[in-house]
Amino acid sequence: MRETANQFCKAGWDVTVVNIAQESWERDSGVDLTLLEQVDPRVKIVELPLSREDLETDIRLYSEDRALNPNRWVSQLRKRQQKAFPEPNFGEWRGDLERAVLDIHAEHPADLLVASCVPYVNLAAAWKLWEEAKVPYAVDFRDGWSIDVITGIEAFTKDSEMGRWEQKVLDSAVSLWVVNDPIADHYRARYPEFASRVEVVRNGYDADSSPGRAHNPDPESGLVFGYLGTVNFTPAHLETVLNAWRAAREKEPLLANARFEVRGHIGNGAGREANKHSEMLKQAEADGVFFGGPAAKAEVSSIYARWDAMVLILIGGRFVTSGKVYEYMATGLPIVSAHVVEHDASNVLNGHPLWTGAVGIDEEGLAESFVKAAHMAVETSDKVHAEAMAHADQFTREALMSLAVKNLVDRLATEHGVPAAPAESIVPLTAEATDVDDLSSKSIVAGGPTP
Repeated sequence: MRETANQFCKAGWDVTVVNIAQESWERDSGVDLTLLEQVDPRVKIVELPLSREDLETDIRLYSEDRALNPNRWVSQLRKRQQKAFPEPNFGEWRGDLERAVLDIHAEHPADLLVASCVPYVNLAAAWKLWEEAKVPYAVDFRDGWSIDVITGIEAFTKDSEMGRWEQKVLDSAVSLWVVNDPIADHYRARYPEFASRVEVVRNGYDADSSPGRAHNPDPESGLVFGYLGTVNFTPAHLETVLNAWRAAREKEPLLANARFEVRGHIGNGAGREANKHSEMLKQAEADGVFFGGPAAKAEVSSIYARWDAMVLILIGGRFVTSGKVYEYMATGLPIVSAHVVEHDASNVLNGHPLWTGAVGIDEEGLAESFVKAAHMAVETSDKVHAEAMAHADQFTREALMSLAVKNLVDRLATEHGVPAAPAESIVPLTAEATDVDDLSSKSIVAGGPTP
């Protein structure tokens, strides 16, 4: 989303981003302030005082009903939230989001709104601005709403309330962005009349995340394997990986003194780092496993530079790609895949010279992958290391998003007569929050409150 806003700025557009307040992000998953440094200073940010009630941890602020019967309180909260829009946790934000985009448009008329989801209530704001002022809008689903990307099955029927909302919004959307071909195929089949407007816009990676240097492993000091990403997989999944790691260390001399470092967010709200995953990682310290917590974006390159191999642990299957797979490839390091074989990440990794292959979530297979990666780490030439990094060049985020923005602007010009020349106006309903100077010219509204 940051790159979307930045690319519209580079294309000469004025951009206003609607987001939730920084304090709300701190309550939820935390905030990486180093990302703000990469937001184009011309982007205007409008922060809304919205937050998730259920993530409040100050019990002095609880109602009597919540304090005495928290389960009933949460159940009633979910029902209330979905009266305005069919989405738990966020449905009640609808009115505030709608008023925000209408107020922005009244002050600086917008030529385009880009709604980034989740939450899907952002779609209501896009629809409201279209209904009231006929401002064209595009939808950035990343994954998808009516497809459960984890299970690969339909999330809801077309005649459900969510189904009616999705079809209504997509019927008038300029374009729909999704992250991979299987999700695109789902939407093209579900809405044949909309098929030509579905575009695959992959996540990609930021070029400055890559160490970009020759790799020099030191097996005597101990090889270092690493996982960087959100810990959103099940405890059972993690247990399989840890067992495979332990087995590999026991059988392979190269791994006898190796480390496995895990970095990233575990849980949200009051459950951050206070869950089963954290306990398992703590218990695995005897096997050379260490959890280092979340990593700031500015640290990513230096973290990768200290590692000798990557461990790609992913949920889902053919409908899931993950953003990290591109970043992992760009390191030029060996990659161990701890995900199902039929996963879209396997399609992306196909052809990477230092990929150990997809063996499924299987202890024996993963143990062999760890061993294979260890040998790759110490035996790979600088030439092959460079070839591995080059395999990811096609997926730089700047290249992917600049093309996506160009295509969207061209489509907007063709279908709605909005010229592609600079000084047009876009509002994204989501991006990282920051304080920037106001703009005196027209703005574009994009996005909605999401990380």
